[in-house]
Amino acid sequence: MENIVLLNQNELAKITNHRSGEVKYGEKIITVPKETNTIEFIRSSDAKFVLFGITEDVGVKANLGRPGTASAYESTLKSLVNIQHNKFCKGSNLIVLGHLNIAAEIEAAKKLDASNKQERKELFLLVEKIDKEVSHVVHQIVNAGKIPIIIGGGHNNAYGNIKGLALAKGKPVNAINFDAHTDFRILEGRHSGNGFSYAFEDGFLKKYFIFGLHENFVSKSVFNTLKELNTRVKYVTYEEIEVKREKNFEEELKKALDFIKNEPFGIELDLDAIPNIPSSAMTLSGFSVDKARHYIYYFGKQQNAAYLHICEGAPELDTSKNNHLTGKLIATMITDFIKSKD
Repeated sequence: MENIVLLNQNELAKITNHRSGEVKYGEKIITVPKETNTIEFIRSSDAKFVLFGITEDVGVKANLGRPGTASAYESTLKSLVNIQHNKFCKGSNLIVLGHLNIAAEIEAAKKLDASNKQERKELFLLVEKIDKEVSHVVHQIVNAGKIPIIIGGGHNNAYGNIKGLALAKGKPVNAINFDAHTDFRILEGRHSGNGFSYAFEDGFLKKYFIFGLHENFVSKSVFNTLKELNTRVKYVTYEEIEVKREKNFEEELKKALDFIKNEPFGIELDLDAIPNIPSSAMTLSGFSVDKARHYIYYFGKQQNAAYLHICEGAPELDTSKNNHLTGKLIATMITDFIKSKD
């Protein structure tokens, strides 16, 4: 797995705040030893989950959004390692690989202006390169019999997650997405707004459910596309549940599950669906943190739940003294997912 910058025990120890009488998650988390075959180590480990970070905002930039998602993984890791290891939270059930080695793509993207038509096309190509790296890692983790947890980057990375899972399973797979947007936009070149439409077009995505779509953020053309594909792509809007109160949150979770549960499926969560979370498309209205956590737990406990991806968080866009809180939230959601499989 040469496209991962492996996290080592020394780096882990530096960010773990040891305290007498306590055992922190970081003291129990598993890392891959040096000069070890990474895949064989993962395969032989008793841990069920393998986490890796994607430290990019190339896809967001290509989508004309606000960069900042590259900072989510590091912020998350610093919080994750400092939660308590106890009967509810067992660090020994998690392998942290490290982060995707995409330094060349990130550096190249810095020199490009998304408002320039030609340079935006170059950003699309960089996103395609990142897609290949993401799908390769997800494919290998799933093939090793483990459950990937993917943290950071833009929602462009849904494509690589879905492709990697589909290749490992040898068939198209399903996805559930907690999001204010469809990310099912036109196939104009790869970016954070069309990961699912490309996965669908390329035959990796069989059924797709968008949970909590914001009615104001979806174009008429995309709604028309969803209508045409309504046997394979379904959604419920945030307004139907929380504003108009026409539908019930729990009942809609069950309807979404019934739609996707018969095939392996990925759990996607875009932090721009939660109010006041720093992200490329931050919102002031949306489902609560508690409902987002319940969403992860609810779908995570299902037999066919095959990965978790939390994306679009941008701690570096938070200029307050509490800019660690986005990472803390993501760390909490990771543990919710892990607990769902106990």
